[in-house]
Amino acid sequence: MVLATHILREPADGNFNVAETAEDILRWMPDHFRTEKPVIHISLNPDPKDKLSDEQLSEIAGHYMERMGWGNQPYIVFKHSDIERRHIHIVSVQVGQDGKKIKDSKRNERSVAITEELEKEYGLHPAKGQKRSEKWQLKPVDPSKGDLKRQIAAVIKPALSMYRFQTLGEFRALLSFYNIGIEEVRGERDGHAYRGLLYTVLDENGEKAEVTPLKSSLFGKAAGFDALERHMEHSGEKITKEGSREYTRHRASEAFLDAPTENALRERLRAYHIDLFIRRNDTGRITGVTFIDHENSCVLNGSRLGKEYSANALNERYPEAQKTGADLHGVSHVQPEVQIRPAKKEKQPKNKPVKGPKL
Repeated sequence: MVLATHILREPADGNFNVAETAEDILRWMPDHFRTEKPVIHISLNPDPKDKLSDEQLSEIAGHYMERMGWGNQPYIVFKHSDIERRHIHIVSVQVGQDGKKIKDSKRNERSVAITEELEKEYGLHPAKGQKRSEKWQLKPVDPSKGDLKRQIAAVIKPALSMYRFQTLGEFRALLSFYNIGIEEVRGERDGHAYRGLLYTVLDENGEKAEVTPLKSSLFGKAAGFDALERHMEHSGEKITKEGSREYTRHRASEAFLDAPTENALRERLRAYHIDLFIRRNDTGRITGVTFIDHENSCVLNGSRLGKEYSANALNERYPEAQKTGADLHGVSHVQPEVQIRPAKKEKQPKNKPVKGPKL
C-alpha cells in the first residue's frame, strides 16, 4: 500500500504502476553521474506493539528523510502488512541535480541517532536495551573448561527442542556455531547392521579438536540417529505449515540488497539474527550454504530458499572470495537489535534498490 510520495506524480485513480513510478523517479536523475549505487532503499520497522496510523507512518518517513539529508529528493513510501510486524519502505535516489552523491558521512551513526529521536517523539518502544531471547544463551563448547559431556549436552538438548532442520547437514551447520561436530557411524556387529552418531568438539578453525568423541547414547535417545530422523521429518512438516522458509527468505533478501562482500553479507544477516554457514573445498570454492535463522528457529540450506541463495549463486556473486579464501564460519555474537526488522520485499522499480539504514 502506497502511503505517500514526494515530488512524484500520483495517478488519478490511486493505482501506482511500477514501471511508470520508476521512470518518474529516474526522471529526476541527471544525465551523467558517477555514483555507483544511485538508488537508496530504507526499511523502517516499528515494534508490533506500536500501533501507528498510516498518517503517522508517513510523517515518520518524512521526518527521517529530512533529517538524513534526503528531504529534497523524490521518494515513495509504501507499507507492508504481510506479517505481524507492519513496516514501511522508502525508495529514493541519492544523487542530486548536480550529478553528485548527496553527502551522507557516518550514515549509520546518524540513522541510529535519528531513529532514537523519532522513538521518543512518537512514544515508541525503544530498540536499545531489548533483552535477547533465551535461544541466544547457548554457549560454545570450550575444551579448556573440561566436562565436555555437560557442555555438549547444554547445547544439543535445547537445540533439538528449539530448532527445525530437515537434514543431518543442516543440524551439523547449527552445531558448528557452538564448536560441536557430528559424525555418522555405520557398521556391522554380530551379523547385524548398526548406525550411530558421534558428537565431537571443533577447534577455532572448525576442525576436529584432539579430544575423544562422545557417543550419542550419552545424551539420551533424543540425540540418537532414530530420534533425529523423526525430528527431521516432523521439522519438514512444520516448516511447510508455518511458512518458515518464506519468512527466512524475505529477511535474507533484505540482507542481500547491499552486501558487496561475503563478510558484509554475514554481518547484515547477523543483524537479522541469521547466521550463514559456508562449506568450501580445497580451492576455496563454495560447496554448500546454510542459513540459520535463530529468531525463526529454522535451519535451511540455501537451495531451499531459492537458487539465488545456493552455493553456485554465491560463487558467482563473490568470485573474489575464492582467491582470498574468505571464511564465513563463526559464532554469532549478536548485540540487541532495534525492533525494526526487515521483511518481505515487494516488487521494486527495475533499478534494484539499495538497502539503507534501519529505524
